Amino acid sequence: MRVLDLTPHPHADGTKEKCRSLETGERRENRAAQAGSCEISSQLARADEHVTAAEPETSQTTDYELGQKAAQGDMAAFEELYQRHNRRVYSLCLRMTGNVSEAEDLAQEVFIQLFRKIGSFRGESAFTTWLHRLTVNQVLMHFRKRGVRMEQTTEDGETPVQIVKGTENPNSMPVVDRIALDKAIAQLPPGYRTVFTLHDIEGHEHEEIARMLGCSVGTSKSQLHKARMKLRGLLRQQKEAE
Repeated sequence: MRVLDLTPHPHADGTKEKCRSLETGERRENRAAQAGSCEISSQLARADEHVTAAEPETSQTTDYELGQKAAQGDMAAFEELYQRHNRRVYSLCLRMTGNVSEAEDLAQEVFIQLFRKIGSFRGESAFTTWLHRLTVNQVLMHFRKRGVRMEQTTEDGETPVQIVKGTENPNSMPVVDRIALDKAIAQLPPGYRTVFTLHDIEGHEHEEIARMLGCSVGTSKSQLHKARMKLRGLLRQQKEAE
């Protein structure tokens, strides 16, 4: 009968130790591989996010680029400029004239002038600023042809600054109040309406308005003061009629 030898093999402990060492090393390599895989995935995700975020910026052609293409006869580029800015141009024309028909005609004239002069835009200022000046000049030229004159004053503009209550910042007014204000502005005499629009809505300084209108700074200030006083009465009448 054969007796089972239970005596430990002299190399058994060393073998087990090697196995444990190999298993530990393998687990360490697996963890490192998993960590590396996670890091790569994370980097790819960040790259995807960067590409996704950058896509609108690269796909959106700038106004300057469109202007350059339009100047070379690219009508599609000019059409894109029209689609981007026609509402803003029309709104400014409407505020300055107070007449829908005139505003529509003037907006068309502005884009005709834009087509003729687009090659002169050098990108030294924002395209919206350049187009705004072009629009204002077109409306003022329209006023001159109609014989609209600024009221002259001998005062040096020493009129008190009185803003119609609630209209300190027309662009941030609630929609209902803004509609009421636009309605009242349309009822102002042309000279008052022009100065009020340029100063209180478009943000021009009196010195700049005086240069644009060919009048004195004092006249610009006087016109603005009288426009505000007139608006106050018109807005009061609207509230009483409600």
